[in-house]
Amino acid sequence: MSTSSAGYRSPEHIPLLDPVDDIVEMSGQPAYPFPEEPVGDLEAHDKTQHVQKSTWKGRIWDTFDRPPLERKLLFKVDAVILTFASIKNLDQQNTNTAFLSGMKEDLNMYGNELVTSTSIWTVGYVIGQIPANLLLTRIEPRWVIPTLELGWGIATLGSYAVKSYKSLYALRFLVGLFESGFYPGIHYLLGSWYTPAEIGKRAMIFWLAGSLGQMFSGFLQSAAYNNLSGIHGIAGWRWLFIIDAIITLPIAIFGFFFFPPLPLQGRKSWWLTEDEFKLARTRLQKIGRAGKEPWSWRKLKKLFLSWHTYFLPLLYVIWNNQWPQPAIGYWLKSFNSKTNPPVPGKTYTVSQINLLPLPQTAIFVVCAASFAWLSDGVFRGRRWPFVYIGAVYSLIIAAIMRTFPLYKNINTTFALYYISQIGQGAGPLILTFINELCSDDTEKRALLVAAANDLAYVVQAVAPNFVWKTTDFPQAKKGWTWSLVLNILLIVWMTAILLLIRRDNKKRRQEESEGSSQGDLHERYDGKGLDSVDESQPATPGLTFENNRTSVLH
Repeated sequence: MSTSSAGYRSPEHIPLLDPVDDIVEMSGQPAYPFPEEPVGDLEAHDKTQHVQKSTWKGRIWDTFDRPPLERKLLFKVDAVILTFASIKNLDQQNTNTAFLSGMKEDLNMYGNELVTSTSIWTVGYVIGQIPANLLLTRIEPRWVIPTLELGWGIATLGSYAVKSYKSLYALRFLVGLFESGFYPGIHYLLGSWYTPAEIGKRAMIFWLAGSLGQMFSGFLQSAAYNNLSGIHGIAGWRWLFIIDAIITLPIAIFGFFFFPPLPLQGRKSWWLTEDEFKLARTRLQKIGRAGKEPWSWRKLKKLFLSWHTYFLPLLYVIWNNQWPQPAIGYWLKSFNSKTNPPVPGKTYTVSQINLLPLPQTAIFVVCAASFAWLSDGVFRGRRWPFVYIGAVYSLIIAAIMRTFPLYKNINTTFALYYISQIGQGAGPLILTFINELCSDDTEKRALLVAAANDLAYVVQAVAPNFVWKTTDFPQAKKGWTWSLVLNILLIVWMTAILLLIRRDNKKRRQEESEGSSQGDLHERYDGKGLDSVDESQPATPGLTFENNRTSVLH
């Protein structure tokens, strides 16, 4: 794929190991020129491109530095897509929260039933991911995503009435199956709407909505336990599932009317104007995003011979599985043990068990968000530094937690738990990395984003039963050892990928150099420069040719 008309190269052509000058400038320069014949509002947008300058507001949120038409487009798309993203993990975290708030005792879950229920959820989650993501390349997202959401909302509602952990297992499978296409699907959609200067922040917001959902679930369970427990004969932990369903189901129905089709699928959402739709398409075309293509043997061969297919999903698999299971809740609950309490006389209420872990999530959210803003901004689209930063920090934490005396100094243990997840913010940037490297093949992009998340959960369905056993908490020495080893592997794997990218970039530059030399030889024999009779001036108005790159002059 060639350089775009303004020197804005498609992501697979960004040599991530090369000097900063080789990376596209993301601030202070017009990012998306439009040489096509403008019409209406698009004409006004085109004329404002050359005067856009970076401001402090634009560094906080990119749309502030965009022309009015583009700002309006991004506001609409953000409002719809990110609203749906906001409820993703609420239905995942409610089971863990309910377990700590009475479900364990009511359903007799004194063994590894909680881990087993998570594994069963994961089985359903794994089955549907790749088919759902490939459906998005052929069917409008407003039929796929809201249908999935409606399904898991109904299954979540049913969870309030379970009488045994076996019934919970069945419903957790259904919730996992319906949720399967949502997370990879939204990441694929983000890559189908946003540019490299925008996508990192949106991917992080989507992902962090899950962590905020975890926080909200804690507040919600505390409120339900204190205010609804026993109302209509329903235990407080059961009310959480009811409330989650009440939140989820209306948003799913709302999605059938508002969720947008993909710009390069050729169908316009009713809430976009014609100019906004044209702009959405042109923005993507300028950075090399591809629309759908028919499947063929040639396409399959190219897919299976690409190193992307084997290296990129495994990067996310390693990152996903190095993440430690949340241990602070088990630690708090362990003080209430009726036999051999670790600190006699020291106990925590159910509300405290739900609320005291929340600062850990709040600190993590702030640090993870900083990863995304720095990646899109100061680091100019580089994703890999944050994989390294997170891995080094997390392996240090894992090494400490393996042997840390949890009950020697309670305040110190709280502090360590609260900062333990600071390095865990690279996941959305890894999926963004995959989105960008596979920009020129939308089916490959959908497949690898889904495969990354899918394979991650395949491992997650098995590994916790051996390394993160419920009965091993709160110390969980095996689990922290597992996390330490995988973070070392994450560093090695990221390095291998960067070396492969460097190799590809070197090969591409050699091919471009050879092609350029042949072109110069042809011009010397032809006696003409470009298509102009006068070699001192280019024939095409508005174009200059420098270093074999074409630039648009405004």
